[in-house]
Amino acid sequence: MILLLSPMFLFAQKLGDVAPPVEPMTFPANTLGLDIMIGEGGFGLGGFYRRELSDELTGFVDFSISEVKDEREFEYIDYWGRIIVVGKQNRIFQIPFSVGLQYRLFKESLTENLRPYIALGVGPNLVLTTPFEKEFFSSFGSAKAQVALGGYAGIGANFGINKRNLLGLNVRYYYSHLFNGGVEGMKGVFRENLSGVYLTITLGTMY
Repeated sequence: MILLLSPMFLFAQKLGDVAPPVEPMTFPANTLGLDIMIGEGGFGLGGFYRRELSDELTGFVDFSISEVKDEREFEYIDYWGRIIVVGKQNRIFQIPFSVGLQYRLFKESLTENLRPYIALGVGPNLVLTTPFEKEFFSSFGSAKAQVALGGYAGIGANFGINKRNLLGLNVRYYYSHLFNGGVEGMKGVFRENLSGVYLTITLGTMY
């Protein structure tokens, strides 16, 4: 009986053994990439550099360019295919340059395949206005520039365990303030505060 039961006890002991803990995955410290932005004013593009400071904290610098639209704008297309916005004086573009920190959430409880984070950035914002009555590209010859102070707050996540290519998705809220009277989008309406929400797809290379 002892000879028959002893293999069963050994098998049961093996079943009860605790699996060794999985070693945490480490990713390269540097990331260089591209942001594809979708917002209320249309599409935008940006670039970034990130540097890992610790397991949970990452520093970054980034910039982007996107169009800002007034909530009162109403577009329609005329008989000749031209886009008409009644009362629109200028197109408004913002190019924010931000420096900030990104904090990783739930590092101990989630797998490396999903890495959520919150981010906060601040910096100057170059605001351009171009005459709406002129064709889109030729209007930049008459562009006027102002500098605002702003920043953004965001929440998002990086996906996958590839140690070379980065894929992420986040939502950001941008806010900027102009100090010299604002910019004129709709005729006679000057805006000192610019804000907007953007859904951002992040593509990058880690090294």
